[in-house]
Amino acid sequence: MTNPTSSGITAPQIIVEDLVKRFGDFIAINQVSFSVNRGEIMGFLGPNGAGKSTLLRVLCGLLHPNSGRAIVAGIDVAQDPEAVRRRIGYMSQKFSLYNDMSVVENLRFFGGVYGVSRRDIQDRLHFAVDMAGLGGREDSLVGTLAGGWKQRLALGAAILHKPAILFLDEPTSGVDPSSRRRFWELIHSLGEDGVSVLVSTHYMDEAEYCHRIALINHGKLIALGTPRELKRHALDGHLLELSGERIGTAIATLDQSTGMRNVAMFGSSLHALVDDAELRIPEFQAQLAAAGYVGITIRRIEPSLEDSFVQLVGGKK
Repeated sequence: MTNPTSSGITAPQIIVEDLVKRFGDFIAINQVSFSVNRGEIMGFLGPNGAGKSTLLRVLCGLLHPNSGRAIVAGIDVAQDPEAVRRRIGYMSQKFSLYNDMSVVENLRFFGGVYGVSRRDIQDRLHFAVDMAGLGGREDSLVGTLAGGWKQRLALGAAILHKPAILFLDEPTSGVDPSSRRRFWELIHSLGEDGVSVLVSTHYMDEAEYCHRIALINHGKLIALGTPRELKRHALDGHLLELSGERIGTAIATLDQSTGMRNVAMFGSSLHALVDDAELRIPEFQAQLAAAGYVGITIRRIEPSLEDSFVQLVGGKK
């Protein structure tokens, strides 16, 4: 799958301005602002409890904001949440399907919920079944389906009424990698048809498939941009990769070094953020050698999205 670009993206379908949502004294969403264009795939990335699901539920009209403004499909969410819900599709991480009903029974139920006309329902049922790859299994109980099939069926149910805007709340959680990839191919086909998609995820590779990423932490929007922009501009300094034997114990040796901004394990190596790679590489090599570390290699690397995520979340509480 190729990385998305923003070409062809036009008028905003969602406008969010200084949005706030509180639960008692707890501020779940703290003055968040952004917009989403027609056909754009916007990813919400953040740690558990960051506010991603709360934000999606406010935009779906399921929760009432305390202040600020959210316009979805031209409608103020606070003033007419029911009208918003009629114009959007929503898929939760639990898929919202009924396990004791068949595939076609689930689809007919959601068609009724979304007000799909009798004239259109049969065509939409065929569309959803084909998209889920469930041809010939229309009468199977949903509870007997594998996770990837349930996932695609839930997506089909969410778009039976052809919404212009689709909200997906961690829709690939617990699904195998091949099913996740197939799901994202479906998402991109929807975007190419002009559907605006907002999706929350904790998978870094999935975030790469989005046109733009909104990074949320403690209810605040701390970064917004394309994957390339976030990787290029999130880190204030140069990133080094250190690899070799006993590398994990080298953190204590390097942590207080001059020019060191952050150092942490990254798989089987260390990633160190420094002020100047050319200056620090020979200093660190000498420092590690003096401490008894032999054969440690150090090189400058380009940051990944995960590097940017760790730095932004760790550096902005």
